[in-house]
Parts: sequence; C-alpha cells; structure tokens
Amino acid sequence: MPQTIHRGIKSLLDEANAEIETVSATEAIKAAQDPGVVIVDIRDPREIEREGRIPGAFACTRGMLEFWIDPHSPYAKPIFQEDKKFIFHCAGGLRSALAAKTAQDMGLKPVAHMGGGFAAWRDAGGPIEKWEPKKKT
Repeated sequence: MPQTIHRGIKSLLDEANAEIETVSATEAIKAAQDPGVVIVDIRDPREIEREGRIPGAFACTRGMLEFWIDPHSPYAKPIFQEDKKFIFHCAGGLRSALAAKTAQDMGLKPVAHMGGGFAAWRDAGGPIEKWEPKKKT
C-alpha cells in the first residue's frame, strides 16, 4: 500500500518563505561586500564546478548543513558559530529557502536566502569565479 504524503514540497516551500527573509540577488551582491555577511552555497560540488561560484562564498552541501551548524556535532564548522548574517543560495532559490528555514529553526540567526539563487546572481551581474575540485594525488 503506497504511503500518503501529508505535506508536499509546495507546502514546505510556502512555510519556509513565510518564515525567512528573502533577499534579492542585487541585495545579496551588495551584502557580500560586508565582512559581517557570509554567503553560503548549498549546491552540489558538481553544480559549482559546472557553473562557477560566488567569490568568497562558503560551500556547504545541503546534505551536511545540519551537521555543520550544530556546535555539538563532530562535524561542526566554526564559521557557523561566528556572529554574522548567513545568506543561503542554491541554483534557483528552492533548496536555499528550505536550508535557511532549517538553519533558523536550529537557532542560527540572522539568516536569509537569495531569491532566484545563483542564476539570479549571475543575471544581476554578480561576480563569478571558476572553481575546480582539488586533484587527488
């Protein structure tokens, strides 16, 4: 018997967008100049390699987000313990809305997500740098 899905992705996205701050790509481009702001790229490394990345962005794949934010996790990243504003982005703005809500629910603040994601950043003329994975030796 198939399992019934009680809450679909639209419901989750609507809830996230109602509870978190959304910044435009133009606002994020300006905010990225502020040393008190961290741009968090939650895309998969293959996406970053293919499309490029925002200079200075902190890469945190969506799958590790909760583990890297929680200071009690063995995988905790010190950057998430800093007193900064975290602006999450993905490719198009859907995963980052969910990630920002999760981060906020975990107590990380202030957080926001960039509406339209990396595509909006690129289209707004934001700087992009090529990224290549470290070569295995």
